[in-house]
Amino acid sequence: MRSFQELSVFFEQEVNKRFFPEEPKNLYDAAQYIIGIGGKRVRPILVLMGNEIFGEVGQDAFKVAASIELFHNFSLIHDDIMDKAPLRRGAETVHIRYGESTALLAGDVMLVRAYEEIASINASSLHSIFTLFNRTAKEVCEGQQMDMDFENREEVLQDEYLQMITLKTSVLLAASLQMGAILGGADEVDQAHLYDFGKNLGIAFQLQDDYLDAFGDPDKFGKQVGGDIIANKKTFLLIHALENANSQMRNELIELLGNNEVDKVARVLQIFRACGVDQWANAQKEHFFNLAMNHLHALRVDEAKKKPLIDLAGFLIQRES
Repeated sequence: MRSFQELSVFFEQEVNKRFFPEEPKNLYDAAQYIIGIGGKRVRPILVLMGNEIFGEVGQDAFKVAASIELFHNFSLIHDDIMDKAPLRRGAETVHIRYGESTALLAGDVMLVRAYEEIASINASSLHSIFTLFNRTAKEVCEGQQMDMDFENREEVLQDEYLQMITLKTSVLLAASLQMGAILGGADEVDQAHLYDFGKNLGIAFQLQDDYLDAFGDPDKFGKQVGGDIIANKKTFLLIHALENANSQMRNELIELLGNNEVDKVARVLQIFRACGVDQWANAQKEHFFNLAMNHLHALRVDEAKKKPLIDLAGFLIQRES
């Protein structure tokens, strides 16, 4: 079994090509642009890892991995437009560089190209991969809509937030692993365990992200600490604080959410700590990480084959940036 880093090298060679024709230039350059600015490529590499844990990685795995990367970047283009984000991976977002109309079309054509990659795989796996891909694509869109809906609601429950991040973030990680497992010949029981490993790891990953935004070391985190607080985002941390604060602190939190002052971060963090949000978030992260590891250990393959996934899981939830 190869490590995430080793498989990344192989995939980068595969993805370092032009997926689109030359003309119309603005359309296809915009689509190629976001692929070219890089990223961790976690999701496509998970396809390869899910394949290799059960069998030799073949060309179909690279095609499905490319499809996942195309779909993920399609969703990022549209997310950035909705969020009015100026930067992605330290570079201009597609809509800033090429305009919103071209960015929308570029995202659309990336989705079409993702289907073309899947359509070219061996017929024996095609139906299973298509079914899982389509279900996951719809779920990602549902999660994004829930996230936008939450912005206009005064109250969001923990279970609702958990469902949102599961759909928006976790299911694509989980499906990437399961698609690899399908190509590797895994049976439905092992496919389900690998899917649930990815799903719970994705939740733990998002919890770590929420935690770092509030309590991370800014020198290591690489972003402004408290960005979610300034943007009044309803994260796990804020929802827990609102549910557990006394009436005075809860009223103050609600008042702070009503303004966009940067200097509110320090006071919100004081309330978070008074409510034990930092300790709770770490405990929740460990809970979902342990659920993920239980499913990974339940896979009926040699333990040595699981090590790259164990190493990757540890890195993703222990990171400080």
